[in-house]
Amino acid sequence: MDTPDFKPIEQLLSLLASNGKKYDFDKIKKAFLYADELHKGQMRQSGDPYISHPIAVAEIVASLGLDTDSICAAFLHDTVEDCPDKTDINKVKELFGEDVALLVDGVTKIKSINIEDKEETHIENIRKMLLAMSKDVRVIFIKLCDRLHNMRTLYVKKDEKRRITALETMHVYAPLAHRLGMQRIKQELENLALQYLDPIGYKEIKAHIEEKYGKNVNFIENLKLYVTEKLSQTNMDFSLEGRVKTVYSVYRKMYDQNKTFDEIYDFYALRIIVQTELDCYTVLGMIHEMYKSVPGRFKDYISTPKPNMYQSLHTTVIGKDGIPFEVQIRTYDMHHIAEYGIAAHWKYKSGDKASVDIDQKLSWISKLIDTETEAADSEEFMHAFKIDIFHDEIFVFTPKGDVVALPQGATLIDFAYSIHTGVGNKMVGAKINGRIAPIDTVPQNGDIVEVITSNASKGPSRDWLSIVRTSEARNKIRQWFKKEKRQENILVGRSEIDKLFARHRLICTEETKLEIVATVAKRFGMNEADDFFNAIGYGGITLSKVEMKIRDEYERNHKPQEREITVIEPTAPVAKRHKSTSGVIIDGLDGCVVKFAKCCNPLPGESIIGFITKGYGISIHKSDCPNISLAFSDENNANRFVKAEWDVSASGAHKATYESAIQIFVNNRISMLAEISVALAEMHVDIVSISTKNVSDSTILNMTISCKDISHFNSIVSKLRSIKDVIRVTRVVGAPK
Repeated sequence: MDTPDFKPIEQLLSLLASNGKKYDFDKIKKAFLYADELHKGQMRQSGDPYISHPIAVAEIVASLGLDTDSICAAFLHDTVEDCPDKTDINKVKELFGEDVALLVDGVTKIKSINIEDKEETHIENIRKMLLAMSKDVRVIFIKLCDRLHNMRTLYVKKDEKRRITALETMHVYAPLAHRLGMQRIKQELENLALQYLDPIGYKEIKAHIEEKYGKNVNFIENLKLYVTEKLSQTNMDFSLEGRVKTVYSVYRKMYDQNKTFDEIYDFYALRIIVQTELDCYTVLGMIHEMYKSVPGRFKDYISTPKPNMYQSLHTTVIGKDGIPFEVQIRTYDMHHIAEYGIAAHWKYKSGDKASVDIDQKLSWISKLIDTETEAADSEEFMHAFKIDIFHDEIFVFTPKGDVVALPQGATLIDFAYSIHTGVGNKMVGAKINGRIAPIDTVPQNGDIVEVITSNASKGPSRDWLSIVRTSEARNKIRQWFKKEKRQENILVGRSEIDKLFARHRLICTEETKLEIVATVAKRFGMNEADDFFNAIGYGGITLSKVEMKIRDEYERNHKPQEREITVIEPTAPVAKRHKSTSGVIIDGLDGCVVKFAKCCNPLPGESIIGFITKGYGISIHKSDCPNISLAFSDENNANRFVKAEWDVSASGAHKATYESAIQIFVNNRISMLAEISVALAEMHVDIVSISTKNVSDSTILNMTISCKDISHFNSIVSKLRSIKDVIRVTRVVGAPK
């Protein structure tokens, strides 16, 4: 019998033997031999035997300190997919147990993910990834290690494949590593991806770094010697590390924050690692005594850790030769977590699950799965995926000093709902640092935010759905309307469906229309048309999701030329339809003055309703206008509502433009206003008025623009949102009176 050859994994076995943890070496060797046998004869594009890849992935997994089953799964992660004629997941389960099979199956199901592609196949891949992570987060640890080795060997691929893989890495896997606190893997993934996404920028910045480092080649070593000398005078145990900022970190600061290379003050960094938290603050005092600190450049992530568990003290000081550098101070435990994140705490012993604390750190995974379930359509889910998980975070404080992490650009409404659903639903105002602020204000890092609530509040406004940034807040607002405003939702939903039929010229009786709606409703699992109208009214189902289904049902079974329709003359006189010069059709009333309500500024294409005012003619509102909702609740207004709709006929389509107010939140940058103005000019959009307001390091642009209808308005907003450094674009409407 041949003696097994373990030479290819001697380095791995040596690493495992030296780290002091208990491993099942027999099981690990068995997994290697099984993978080696299955991959025999397979080669990588580099010309190396395919088994070299699973070995490399297993070594990275082992370096994270993960357990026996994780290492076995690393060896086996490609066997089920690449060797289907030799093995399957049941065979893996039989040979290596349920946990290893679960991990292998989870990694196998994570296919190619393109975050810019909203096709259902890609969204399904993301869903599978989230579900696999929710079952066992070790799945994504192994996948990150797999991706890291693939990036290290990406040079053998063709140019097109390099770019696709690098883009996927930058958009999905590097942010995932950051979210899990795995900084070492994150930084290497970012640097490797940048080489293929912007090779010219990468080479330029790398040359800058080498030139600057060459001029001060001994700077870090001299720092270490001087600081070591001072700290050695104490009795504390410490170690020092020096580093130069990575190419990607410099790239992002230069291009995202519009900084020059000389404006990057943390190019050099000194990391001091000590035993206790008290030692951290002691060393901080000594550093500030030794060097002059740079104002506004101190951050305490020990007292207020980041959501990914990162803890450290950061301060920027000026060296004796005038060169600024950053000092990071942390304990050994903090350093281990900073390098490996949640993986540093992930332990499976005798089948015990992770601690409650770790489960809380991973709660964002289940939240995103909930978002996928609640999302009205695939585009909304992709928006939530990018905002809630992969967007930069800010940290604000409650009046009690608790830290709340929010995605950049989140509003005070998002903050309220992140505290508690009840707080958001009863919100009537807010304060930032003790001063009253509009509820759509975007707080800044370090702000103290207080939410003002009232039991007399009638709940959230529908307009909040277009203001909030996070899917968590959006879903909670929808749930409130779903539960509390059913009758109102039905009216809004019915009006939206009427508008859809009119827009596509689907001509049929009211009875036939309800038949079509009932059939489509059943496809969404609803037996009652009112349930369907309700879902559309509160935003649980978007019109884009039902539009094609309604048209298909109409074309298939209800188109007039394809079936006989007996027209019964009405016994009662039918109200006449009168057109106004504003492009609105009013039922049953003639010679009335029509005006558009300033509280909601309706645009053609939006569902509208008329309200007979006292002395001012008919006021046209959006059907979901908050003031209309209030009027609905007053029985005295029952006879003051009239049916109104936009004239969509070929001869009657209104050619005028309508004014709409928007707010554009932008990062402060030279030429921002010029870029926005040029973008609007290219779309032939007139700017009626404009004003600006500076808020910390961002600016709010208040604009009134001219547009043709809601579709035109949405395309304008979409274009503006695509401009670099535009944080958020919202439509401005008046508050309920």
